[in-house]
Amino acid sequence: MEPTDRDPQLWRMAKDRAKFKSHLFTYLTVNALLWTIWALTGRPAHPIPWPVWASAFWGFGVLMNGIGVYGGFGRAQLSEREYERLLRQQREGRV
Repeated sequence: MEPTDRDPQLWRMAKDRAKFKSHLFTYLTVNALLWTIWALTGRPAHPIPWPVWASAFWGFGVLMNGIGVYGGFGRAQLSEREYERLLRQQREGRV
């Protein structure tokens, strides 16, 4: 398929999904490494393991990215709705 034959919106969605999968893989790999280091270096008496902070906050970011990419809350959908609203206003002579 030639690049000129691509639907621009589908191509953008495909790139966003590929980028998300890459970020998810990195998150899982790094967190597995952090938890392994924590388990192998002896667990201190502190009740909360130190890798939980990286897992929780970075995980929240990955989750929000996934919702944006797959959940329909992405900028593309918001931009499309705003564009449709502006078209309606233009047809009505309000823009």
